[in-house]
Amino acid sequence: MNESLQALPLLVLLVGIAIAIAIFIKSGLESIGVPALVGYLVVGFVLRLIDHQWHILSPEGEEIFDFLAKLGIIILLFRVGLESDLAGLIRQLYRASIVWAGDVLVSGSLAFVVCYWWLQLSLISSLFVSTAMTATSVGVAVGVWQEQKATDSPNGQLMLDVAEMDDISGVILMALLFAIAPMLEESANGSILPVIVKTAGGFLLKSILFATICYVFSRYCEEAVTVFLRRIEKPPDPMLTVASIGFMIAAIAGLLGFSVAIGAFFAGLVFSRDPEAVKLDTSFSTLYEFFVPFFFIGIGLQIEPNALITAFGLGGALLIVAVLGKIIGATVPAVFMSGWVGATLLGVSLVPRAEITLIIMQRGLSLGNWVISPQVFAAMVVVCGLTSVATPLIVHRMLEQWPQTQTGE
Repeated sequence: MNESLQALPLLVLLVGIAIAIAIFIKSGLESIGVPALVGYLVVGFVLRLIDHQWHILSPEGEEIFDFLAKLGIIILLFRVGLESDLAGLIRQLYRASIVWAGDVLVSGSLAFVVCYWWLQLSLISSLFVSTAMTATSVGVAVGVWQEQKATDSPNGQLMLDVAEMDDISGVILMALLFAIAPMLEESANGSILPVIVKTAGGFLLKSILFATICYVFSRYCEEAVTVFLRRIEKPPDPMLTVASIGFMIAAIAGLLGFSVAIGAFFAGLVFSRDPEAVKLDTSFSTLYEFFVPFFFIGIGLQIEPNALITAFGLGGALLIVAVLGKIIGATVPAVFMSGWVGATLLGVSLVPRAEITLIIMQRGLSLGNWVISPQVFAAMVVVCGLTSVATPLIVHRMLEQWPQTQTGE
C-alpha cells in the first residue's frame, strides 16, 4: 500500500509532464508544418527509453497510460467519423470510387506481395501490414491544401473524398481483419479459405445488426436528441453528452465482438449526417486535444528500443511500398479525370499514414508476436513518422508550383 501511495505522485507528475509537453509540441511543430503526432510518438519513445533505464513506470502506471491511450483511440475515431461528409461523398461516389479502388487495391496488394514473398513475413503479419497500408491520414495533407486555399478546388474535393473513402474502407477492413485473425492462427496449417468464409459470414451478420442500430438511431433519434440537448444544456455540455452517447455506441460494438474503436468511428458517423451535431465539434476539441496525444504517446511507449535499431532497414522497404502504392494506385486512374498535374498532387497527398495505420498495427502488436513482431511494429511507426513529416513539405511546394483554382472562381 505504501509503495502504491509513493508511486502515485510520480505517476501524476509523469501524466502532467506528458500533457504539458504535448501542448508545446503541438504548437511548435504545427508552426513549421510538421504534424504534432510525430512529436507525440517521440515523447512516448523517450519515456520508454527512460523507463527502460530507470524503471520509473510501475505496472499500475503502464496500465493507466494504456487506458488513456485507449480513450484516445475512441475519441480519435469518433472525431474521424464525425467529420466524414457521407452525403457529399455519395454525391461524388462515382468519380472518387474509381481512384479509391485503384488506390486501395494497389497499395494493399503491393504491401502484401512484398511482405509475404520478399520480406518473408507470416501470412497474418502480411495481412495486417497490407490492411494498414490501404489507409490514408486525411489530416496530414489537408492542412497544406487548406493553407493554400485549395480544398474547394475540384482536385481538392476529389482528394478529400478519396481520403475519406480510404478511412472508411480502412476501418471496415480493420474490423474484418480483427475478426479473422484469431481463426487464422488456429488453422495455420490448414486451408484458410473456409475459415475466412465462416468468420466473414458471422462478421457480416453482426455488422448488419450493428449498422441497423446505428442507422435507426441516426435516422429517427439523433436529430431529436441533438435539438433537445441544445435546448436544455449550455455549451460545452451538449457536445460532452453527444460524446457520452458515442461511448455507449462504441461499447455496444464491443459487446457485439467488434473493437470499441471501430464502434466509436461509426458513432461519429451517426452524428455526422446532422449539421447541428457537427457544429458542436468545437466544444469537443478540448476533450480531443487532451486524450488523443496519449494514443500516440502510447504507441511510442510500445516501441522496443532494440527493435528500433533493426527497424530502419525493414522500415525503408516498407516506406518504398507505402509511397509507390498510393502514388501508382491513385495517380493512374486520376490522370483521366484531373490530368497529370492533378493526379500527381492527389497521389502524393494520399501517401501519409498515421491514425488508422497505427491503430491497426497497435492492435496486431497487442495480440502477440504471432501477429506483429516488435520489429515490424517499429518499422511501420518509422513509415508513419517519415510520411507524415515529408508529405506536407512536398505537397506545399507542389501547390505553390501548381496552384489549384477554387470552384466558382
